[in-house]
Amino acid sequence: MQQLLWAEVVVKGTVGLALLLVPLVLLTLAGIQKPESGFWPRVAGAFTSGIAASVWIGMQYPDARGSVGPAALVVINLVVAALLVVALVLGIAGPTRRGKLSLAAIAAGLGAFAFLEIAHT
Repeated sequence: MQQLLWAEVVVKGTVGLALLLVPLVLLTLAGIQKPESGFWPRVAGAFTSGIAASVWIGMQYPDARGSVGPAALVVINLVVAALLVVALVLGIAGPTRRGKLSLAAIAAGLGAFAFLEIAHT
């Protein structure tokens, strides 16, 4: 279970920091429609980095209260994956083929994390 949590910290921390530092470049590389401002992608990056930090704190200090645990990660991952799948099905996300593929890969990755966490709890 620790390896799975470390993988969550690394993936969410890397993506979160990238969204904080270079949100519009990251969206362009992924083929996702860019907003006029990088504000909302940066907010998403801050939330994602905060989740990664909370998981890390929970692993380093098991007696700490209020950290995000595996049960919360399951819900977070499934909700975000479902949101992406619904956006893909409705055709409102990813204007390019690369964008649709990127969003499908992200949804599949989040779903895989969620189901692995369910299997290991």
